[in-house]
Amino acid sequence: MEWLDEMAGEWALLIRIGLIVLGLIVVRWVLLVIVRRIVTTVTTGVKRREGAADTKALDASPLARARIVQRARTIGLVLSNLITASLTISATIAILAELGIAIGALAAGAGILGAALGFGAQSLVKDFLAGLFIVVEDQFGVGDFVDLGTATGVVESIRLRVTQVRDSEGTVWYVRNGEILRVGNQSQGWSRIILDLPLAYNADLEKAKKVLEAAAAKLTETPTLKTGLIGKAEVWGIQALGGEEIVFRMVQQVRPSKKDAITRALRMEVKKALDKAGIELSVPDRRSKAARK
Repeated sequence: MEWLDEMAGEWALLIRIGLIVLGLIVVRWVLLVIVRRIVTTVTTGVKRREGAADTKALDASPLARARIVQRARTIGLVLSNLITASLTISATIAILAELGIAIGALAAGAGILGAALGFGAQSLVKDFLAGLFIVVEDQFGVGDFVDLGTATGVVESIRLRVTQVRDSEGTVWYVRNGEILRVGNQSQGWSRIILDLPLAYNADLEKAKKVLEAAAAKLTETPTLKTGLIGKAEVWGIQALGGEEIVFRMVQQVRPSKKDAITRALRMEVKKALDKAGIELSVPDRRSKAARK
């Protein structure tokens, strides 16, 4: 028993420090499990209500549901980072106290040092606050296609200091939140395909309108594209009028995640329909060359 008492006395400091570290790990694990369970509950609830097998299938459901899932995941990521940072700081202070370091004096010195470094850390504070507002205001979330001015692509992660965006070429951009002055979010609500067709000046416009509407209707025959359509295509009519051509504008509302695929398919159907109907597109260069000859 005396040997155990002596060993406990010699190792008491390390045992207390070990218990602090162990407590940090356990508390962090418990809190992260709670955050993950909340995010999973929100995600599973949305999928169950919409009858979707996974979150990708939510594209066929109201977009507000998908936004709930994205925002829950984003907030979960930010909360996880805050929990880790807060517990690490608390454990560090407790360990310093066990080592006999005066926390009060250290805090006073840190305050003076912090005031001296505050001017240099303004950008860091700015990034941190901007990151919080991005999440709270739901400006964009993980999985959104955004234009941040300095980078355009799909948001892969939102952290307190930087936002990670992957562009169409696969390049990953790390954008500081404080440098984001404007956000163009193409994943909220709906997107619109705008197709301007320069028709020959003598084209039959009524016939062209019917041909374009029929071409757009063919997209509903493809299941993978039908789920991305919102409403019917609209032919707005003459967008521009020139001496050699008439620009006809056609639009279609779509779900953001399907925009590129539907745009390519719509162009293909319009090309085939115009060729079949014998409606020609305007070719100003050829016409001007023929006139000069």
